[in-house]
Amino acid sequence: MTFGEQPAYLRVAGDLRKKIVDGSLPPHTRLPSQARIREEYGVSDTVALEARKVLMAEGLVEGRSGSGTYVRERPVPRRIARSGFRPPTGATPFRQEQADGEARGTWESRSAQAEASVAVAERLAIRPGDRVMCTRYLFRDAGEAMMLSTSWEPLAVTGRTPVMLPEEGPLGGMGVVERMAAIDVVVDNVTEEVGARPGLAEELLALGGVPGHVVVVIQRTYYASGRPVETADVVIPADRYRVAYHLPVK
Repeated sequence: MTFGEQPAYLRVAGDLRKKIVDGSLPPHTRLPSQARIREEYGVSDTVALEARKVLMAEGLVEGRSGSGTYVRERPVPRRIARSGFRPPTGATPFRQEQADGEARGTWESRSAQAEASVAVAERLAIRPGDRVMCTRYLFRDAGEAMMLSTSWEPLAVTGRTPVMLPEEGPLGGMGVVERMAAIDVVVDNVTEEVGARPGLAEELLALGGVPGHVVVVIQRTYYASGRPVETADVVIPADRYRVAYHLPVK
């Protein structure tokens, strides 16, 4: 194979992808069988199988037990707005993760004390094994699962205070900024790092994705005078949502 030449399975996958995108193979249409691909493109069974695997990994097709492989309906991506600090009037967890003032949604959560992993400890500038409050959220928009979030707060900051449990107490359900202010911890900075990876099985199960789907991961950390007081991983299905940032000019 010369430089720049694609392997046969990628050429076949590319042609089938083009047919899906331009509507020649519309949603819910059965993908040509492995034998049909082999005959139409003059390739081996192995090449035909690998081409189908590529399309499945890209989320363009899905297997249906006992029926075959079908073109998936491609959702129109919706926008998730993010803009750093939230309004001074307070922010619910849904608004904390979706900063669009017109957005409405619901969430489920559960909190439990845990030991900080090496990665979480590094993000919170604490020691591995230190106690943290771990809270897991599932956010829904119009009943549809749209986002997961797992947050960690060092109990050295919030332990034995009214805000130790993010969803309980007098400020239960408020944002990090408001809760921390209630214990005289002033959040003055927040950072977010955005990346992408294949979704974990449990994430895709909760979000309604299929194996191989890619998720956007936002790694967020709140700081008070340089000290991390909360860090979280926000997970969003990449095929259904786009993350939009509003960055005001100071």
